[in-house]
Amino acid sequence: MGLILLAEDASFSRTMLRRALEKEGHEVIEATNGKHCLEMLENHQPDCLFLDLLMPEMNGYEVLEALQHQGKHLPVVVVTADIQDTSRERCLNLGAIAVLNKPPKPQELKIILQHIQIINGGDC
Repeated sequence: MGLILLAEDASFSRTMLRRALEKEGHEVIEATNGKHCLEMLENHQPDCLFLDLLMPEMNGYEVLEALQHQGKHLPVVVVTADIQDTSRERCLNLGAIAVLNKPPKPQELKIILQHIQIINGGDC
């Protein structure tokens, strides 16, 4: 079981994704915007981050840029309603390991969580 930070401003989306991640046996902490996300990363050292793109105060792109600038190596999965190829490419270029469309399917979550466990040597 790993610690996952879920950064999502929409309460319904956050609740649904948290439940799906907890169903897979993970502990989930939440941030409601990008600025809060960066604060949570400093205080909790999660094993991975599930990140929305469109959030107040600091969007997902800005979070990815901040992580890259800080040299933080954390598996980041972007979960977004944006289906444009350019958005997907931008996220991957900024260090995300995957981009999932909202709402992510349970099988997609299982596969990406297994991939992250391999990256982290068993965590997340």
